[in-house]
Amino acid sequence: MAELRYRVRLFLREGDEAARSNGLEPQQYLLMLAVRGLTNGSGAKIQFLADSLLIKHHSAVELVDRLEKRGLVRRARGREDRREVLVSLLPKGQRVLERVVQQRIGELRAGGRQLVRAIDAVLREKPKH
Repeated sequence: MAELRYRVRLFLREGDEAARSNGLEPQQYLLMLAVRGLTNGSGAKIQFLADSLLIKHHSAVELVDRLEKRGLVRRARGREDRREVLVSLLPKGQRVLERVVQQRIGELRAGGRQLVRAIDAVLREKPKH
């Protein structure tokens, strides 16, 4: 378990560094990743983003505010429910996010086997009674 915890924390720390090296705060990167992860392409509701990042609604709004000011995301009202606020990536945001994602994939290719071995070791352990 200790090795797994170390590998997960290392992966997360490297992700934070990758975000910062591309001009994003780690939470901004995660929010943009959540927006991109939606398959319908119509935008993400603020509450969905807050839930995805395990943060409060108002914190998600603040993150969107900062990203919107930088021209990375756009807010739009829902078509069916005008009270709904949907967030989508702008082309500039897509480019920045893609740089971080490609860096992260490279890191996974380099160190992912160690993470997989740590997970495998935990799953192979016999339960102790």
